[in-house]
Amino acid sequence: MNDFYESMTRRALMVMGKTALERLRKTRVIIFGVGGVGSWCAEGLIRSGCVDLTIVDSDVICTTNINRQIEATARNIGAVKVEELAKRLLEINPSCRVTPLHASYDEQTRRSFDLDSFDYAIDAIDSLQDKVLLIEQCLASRARLFSSMGAASKIDPTKIKIDLLSRTRNCPLARSVRRLLRKGNIAGDFLCVYSEELPVAPALDATAALNDDPDSSGPDESCDGHDGATSAGPGAKKRINGSLVQVTGIFGFMLCGLIINDIVRSVR
Repeated sequence: MNDFYESMTRRALMVMGKTALERLRKTRVIIFGVGGVGSWCAEGLIRSGCVDLTIVDSDVICTTNINRQIEATARNIGAVKVEELAKRLLEINPSCRVTPLHASYDEQTRRSFDLDSFDYAIDAIDSLQDKVLLIEQCLASRARLFSSMGAASKIDPTKIKIDLLSRTRNCPLARSVRRLLRKGNIAGDFLCVYSEELPVAPALDATAALNDDPDSSGPDESCDGHDGATSAGPGAKKRINGSLVQVTGIFGFMLCGLIINDIVRSVR
């Protein structure tokens, strides 16, 4: 442990304790999806003392990412999201190990991810089919899964909760995930971040934009509000939703907190 790391984590050490911080330093985390939820989770983990992080996303940055995604700025439109986020995280802690994977998680790529080599997996994927596939694979692995449900079409951060998927309410995405898990006879429950706020109806101009967008498949189910290039997979319909950083950012920080609190509890 170098002097810089000890200095940057001093305030975290005062809360977590030496044993928990050392456990976090040795923990391997993988985040699937680094949009408005996953990017803030990544930032929180690195600032808290995580030094081994893999980030997975197939998108490039576009202007509509700027309102909620930490790596997106006016200067890097068109750049690869995971590469831009990795640059930022290395500016926070130059000695951390950030592995950016510009890829999707889907049926064709899932075997290229060794989930058993990670301690924690964060699901912040928008695509429903790929999300359920990732959940299934994580539940069968040694990695502890924490998942983001629907952060899009929400405005009230006080409605954000943490609970088991089976106990979520008022979340269309969580409902769809439960349905598909049952359909696939996939057993197991897991903690997720969700909002009890009913989805906010889009404004008139947003509705018109959705209706005019050939890649839109409806406003109801999305982790973040997809508006990137390829994360839904080639030829797939992309789900476009409105979303706000005061909601998506809190989702990301709460996912970060689930990992940190799990580590702290394990050593006390």
